[in-house]
Amino acid sequence: MYLIVMLLNIFLAITVIFLERRNASSTWAWLMVLFFVPVLGFILYLILGQKVRKRKLNKLLGDNQRIIEDAMEKQKLELKNRRLLPEGSELAGYQDMMYMNLATGYALYTSNNEIAIFTDGHHKFDSLIADIEAAEHHIHLEYYIVRDDALGRRLVEALARKAMQGVEVRFLYDHIGSSNLPRRFFRELRAAGGTEAAFFPSRIPYLNMKINYRNHRKLAIIDGRIGYIGGFNIGDEYLGLNAHFGEWRDTHLKVAGGAVLQMQAQFMMDWNLATSGRVELSPNYFPLPKVSVGHIGMQLVASGPDTEYQEIKNAYIKMISSAKETICLQTPYFVPDESLMTALRIAALSGVKVSIMLPSKPDHFFVYWATHSYLGELLASGVQVYLYENGFLHAKTLVVDGKAASVGTANLDIRSFKLNFEMNAFIYDTETSSRLEAIFREDIRLSRQLTMRDYAERPLFNRFRESISRLLSPIL
Repeated sequence: MYLIVMLLNIFLAITVIFLERRNASSTWAWLMVLFFVPVLGFILYLILGQKVRKRKLNKLLGDNQRIIEDAMEKQKLELKNRRLLPEGSELAGYQDMMYMNLATGYALYTSNNEIAIFTDGHHKFDSLIADIEAAEHHIHLEYYIVRDDALGRRLVEALARKAMQGVEVRFLYDHIGSSNLPRRFFRELRAAGGTEAAFFPSRIPYLNMKINYRNHRKLAIIDGRIGYIGGFNIGDEYLGLNAHFGEWRDTHLKVAGGAVLQMQAQFMMDWNLATSGRVELSPNYFPLPKVSVGHIGMQLVASGPDTEYQEIKNAYIKMISSAKETICLQTPYFVPDESLMTALRIAALSGVKVSIMLPSKPDHFFVYWATHSYLGELLASGVQVYLYENGFLHAKTLVVDGKAASVGTANLDIRSFKLNFEMNAFIYDTETSSRLEAIFREDIRLSRQLTMRDYAERPLFNRFRESISRLLSPIL
C-alpha cells in the first residue's frame, strides 16, 4: 500500500513540475504536501490542485471579443495618445492604467456612471429588493454564497413574484460556495417561470472535488440599467445576524450607467458557461444608457483561471505604484505574492502613507495565520496596519490618493488572483474615491493599530502557526 501511495505521489509530482507548469512557489508547496503527508497530500491535490480544463473556458474569450471588440480598438488608440480624458484633468495620469485594463482585460472605460456606496447589509439588500420589485424586463443575479435563511428566502420570494409577472429571472450561484443550499430553495422561483443554475457542479451528487476555480463574483443586473457589485453574499450573517461574526462590515456598489453593460456581458458569459442553453445577446439586455445618468469614470475588470494576465492583481499593483500620497487598503484575507508585497513595500519606503486594514478575528484559520506572517515585513517598511474590531471586515477596497479606487469581489490573496472568477470596479473619480477614503478613516476609529512592538512580542505559538501557514500560502 505504501509503495502504491509513493508511486502516486511521484506521478503527481511529475505532473505538477513538468505538465502543469505552475510557478515555482506553488510547485514547491505541492511537493512538500505530497511527500511529507503522502495520503492526505494526495487527497488535497485531488480537491485543490487540479487545473481547470482550458478548452471548456476558451469560449468566454470569444464571446467577450465579439461584444466589445470594435469599441475597444477605438478606445485603445485614444488612451495610447492620452486623448481619452480632457487635457489638464487630475485623473489623466491614470490613462496608462486604463489602457492596461483595456488591452489585457477587455475593460472598456465608461464615463457616464452614477454610484451609491453601501457598507451595511440591510441598506444594500433593501435597495436591491426595491430595484427587483421595480424591474420590467429581466433580473440577473450571480452570487458565490446563497443561504437558505430569512434573507435568502426573502430574496427568492421577491424574484418569484416578478417571474409570475413575466419578468425574466436568472439566478447563478456557485456550487461550492452554496453547497448547503437545498434543491427546494428555488422551487417557488422555478414554478413561477424563473431559472437558476449552479456554477461548475459535480457530476456526483453531494460530492464536488472542484474546490478551485469557483465563481466568487457577486453581481446583480436589473433591466440592463442598474448593477450591483461588491463583497456582500446572500445570507443572514451579511446582515450582522451571526453570533460568531457579529456586525458585518462590507462594501458594495450600486451602479447606473454604461458600466452596467459590462456587468451584463460578464453575467451572460458566466451563465452560458454554466448552462447548456445559451442566452442570445439582444438590445433588451444591453439598452443604451441615458447620457445624463452620471459623470463617474469606471472600468469593470474580470479575472480568473480563464485569463492570462491576472488582470485584477496587475491593476492593484499599477494603482499602488502610481500613489504619491496615500494608499488605503481593506481586505479580509491578505496572502500576497512577491510582486504585490514588493509594490506595497516600495510605496511605503518612498514616503507614501500606506494603511492596511484587516479583520481582528479569524474566518479561515490557515488564511488568518498566513496573513499575519506577512505583516512584520510591511511594518518594518513603514506600513500602518489596523485590525478591525467591530465585527468582521469583509470589504475589498483600495483607494489611492483620494482619486482612484477599486471595489469588488477579489481579496488580496493568490486564490482570488489566480484560481477564482472575480470582478472589480475600478473607479476614476475624486468625489467617490474621497468618500471611500473617508469611510476607511471612520473604520480606523473601530480598529486597533498593530505596532512593530506588538508584532515582536506575539506568542511563540502564534509564530509557529504563522510559519506553517505561510509555507502553504501558494495553495490556500
